[in-house]
Amino acid sequence: MIAAGRVLTVGGLQFRVVQSSLEGRMSRPVFVIVHGIGSSHRYGTRLQNELALAGESLSLDLPGFGGMRTPGHPLSIEAYASMIGRVFDALHLPNAVLIGHSMGAQIVTELALQRPELVSHLVLIGPVVDPSRDTLLRQTAALARDSLGEPLFVKRTALADTARAGLRWFLRETSPMLAYPLRERLSGVRVPVLVVRGTDDPIARHEWCAAVAGSVPGTRLVEVCGQRHVVHLTAPRRVAAHILGLVRPIAAGPGASRGGVGAPAAECVEGAETPEGIEAAEGERR
Repeated sequence: MIAAGRVLTVGGLQFRVVQSSLEGRMSRPVFVIVHGIGSSHRYGTRLQNELALAGESLSLDLPGFGGMRTPGHPLSIEAYASMIGRVFDALHLPNAVLIGHSMGAQIVTELALQRPELVSHLVLIGPVVDPSRDTLLRQTAALARDSLGEPLFVKRTALADTARAGLRWFLRETSPMLAYPLRERLSGVRVPVLVVRGTDDPIARHEWCAAVAGSVPGTRLVEVCGQRHVVHLTAPRRVAAHILGLVRPIAAGPGASRGGVGAPAAECVEGAETPEGIEAAEGERR
């Protein structure tokens, strides 16, 4: 596995791009992972490594997060999407499978509308904002409930990334996130869409995610049993399998067939995917 990261400055804003592949060259399909508020590319690393077995995979650190320089003004979801489009241009990326987690789901949706030529498929993991969680207080309460049930390695990652971003920047970016009309914007997307959530996610609840999936005809909602808000970090192989089922439905095997509009497809997890277990499996593949 070859992984390399570099920092790009676009429009005065810093982005880190971490690229993984088996051969060190661009191959298809191309997967791009965009993290949520208060986090970094590290949330997507395990999913990125799984997807690198099937193509080129990249993950980003957004401005103000993951150690990137904090902008002097708040950024809207539309601004993030526009700047990521320019990152694509700078890297000469072909159209890609865009994968967004939490607030990142909003950003990739907006990019699919602004620059449709850059997007082949859209994957929304734990999308926000659930209307019943549409205030800072409610989001904070849901986040606290989620954190209590996450594994220790997730808690450590979350604390480190939030501390690095800083509370001030986190709070400034909460307002644009809460205001973004995801379902309304998603209804204008014209590429295949997959919605993924953990069954125990208190932030992106079932009813909300089913409604999100229902915004685009033919969209499938996949629920991974026993997982929470960062399902792509705690169950990366299962999430990767469903993403590949969206991109390559014939080759994906059992459990990857399309459902109806917003049709849930619960997948129970046999055992936890611990960091040690994942690293051991990756070592065997090398």
